[in-house]
Amino acid sequence: MARDFLKNAEDHYDVIVIGSGLAGLTSANILARQGHRVLLLEHHYQLGGMATWFKRSGGHIFDISLHGFPVGMIKSCRKYWTPEIAESIVPLKGIRFENPQFSLRTTFTREDFTRIMTEHFGIPFQTVQRFFDTARGMNFYDDQAKTTRELFEEFFPGRSDVVRMLMEPITYANGSTLEDPAITYGIVFSNFMHKGVYTFEGGTDALVSKMRDELLKNGVDLRIRTLVEKIEVNSQRQVTGVVVNGRRIGCNAIVSNANIKSTILNLVGEQHFDKDFVDQARSVRLNNSSCQVYIALKPGEGFDESAGDLLFHSEHSGFDIEAMLSREVSSRTFSFYYPKTRPGSDRWLIVSSTNANYRDWAELSEFEYEQAKQDLIRTTLDCLETYIPDVRQKLDHVEASTPRTFEHYTRHLAGASFGTKFEGLQVSRDLPQHLGGLFHAGSVGIIMSGWLGAVNYGVIVSNDVDKYLAARPR
Repeated sequence: MARDFLKNAEDHYDVIVIGSGLAGLTSANILARQGHRVLLLEHHYQLGGMATWFKRSGGHIFDISLHGFPVGMIKSCRKYWTPEIAESIVPLKGIRFENPQFSLRTTFTREDFTRIMTEHFGIPFQTVQRFFDTARGMNFYDDQAKTTRELFEEFFPGRSDVVRMLMEPITYANGSTLEDPAITYGIVFSNFMHKGVYTFEGGTDALVSKMRDELLKNGVDLRIRTLVEKIEVNSQRQVTGVVVNGRRIGCNAIVSNANIKSTILNLVGEQHFDKDFVDQARSVRLNNSSCQVYIALKPGEGFDESAGDLLFHSEHSGFDIEAMLSREVSSRTFSFYYPKTRPGSDRWLIVSSTNANYRDWAELSEFEYEQAKQDLIRTTLDCLETYIPDVRQKLDHVEASTPRTFEHYTRHLAGASFGTKFEGLQVSRDLPQHLGGLFHAGSVGIIMSGWLGAVNYGVIVSNDVDKYLAARPR
């Protein structure tokens, strides 16, 4: 008999959270702390959304995606999760750029970038300070017409090398391009430039495990392998519940941590919204996807720590978003994982990440797809040998993921690793005005992408839900 993953679940909750990305987990945790009865539904067999991991034989544990985030993550985790989680967030010191235009190492702080831009690139100190101050002062309510390209032209005209150093890490972090609004760049960049890049010591599995324990302590009903098929709506345009694994469960409010477009168009259905809002949702552009190659060395084998923590490698002549997305990969980010990453471990791993177009992978036949993945692995190892010459002799395990992989495991439309473009944030924020009790917390608008953006958006939305429930007739 098939296992019932909803066994002993109640028939009604105050809030149902759909999806367990960091925004969904944070919303669930805060709402439970506020005294609401919360049910969290996750279709996958483990929590975390894109903040996840997988295990392979031989004791290898791979973290998915780039796990670098701003120092603000410490404050958010201390306030909305636990001091223990916050204390496990540590800085990454060794960040490298290797490309035809320059070879640099940095701590990725404002002070160090100022040094590099003035000493290495010859930019006047006053110009650098004005740029950083401008980026730091940007917020959601600023001019949305100015593009990132125009921002760079204002401060660094004709300096493709400077643009590359400032832009490549953010593109890898959230899919930004030069044509996106400048405020989406400024907000994310200034967050990172405050005090550098941080990661979670112990690995993503340890982080999500600690979050799971906190959720259970606060009374959240956690359910995995539970696929929400439909969000129910009454004649007054209010949510009344969900259909999950074929069962109806009622609620007073819903937080969807699913993609904003699939939430509106698939889980609810456009018939429950005004045409103008449906058109607005349909026009939201998805961000790009990713490919990754996971590389594990044999037990006892390692590499020199001079490799660094994060390496932005490119063979292209300049910053070119189309080149970064192409299957003819010319730009990679290598994340190096040392035994100290997971205290007590003796394993050395590398994860190579590349931005990618979903369509380049979606239309391949199965044979072509497998061949393309093997080619991705081969070219990645060829590139990695530049930094670890004997890496092939030390290999214990290697495999690749593509946009199709991300689509399968996360159910993100088109495998979008970074949610939506900027216009998605407004649709997400406006959703409760069009359907009572339905809220969205997820990776939207670029500035709400990444770990810190997801956590903080979960905080914002949970407070909106709490106000809605407090005003609801009893």
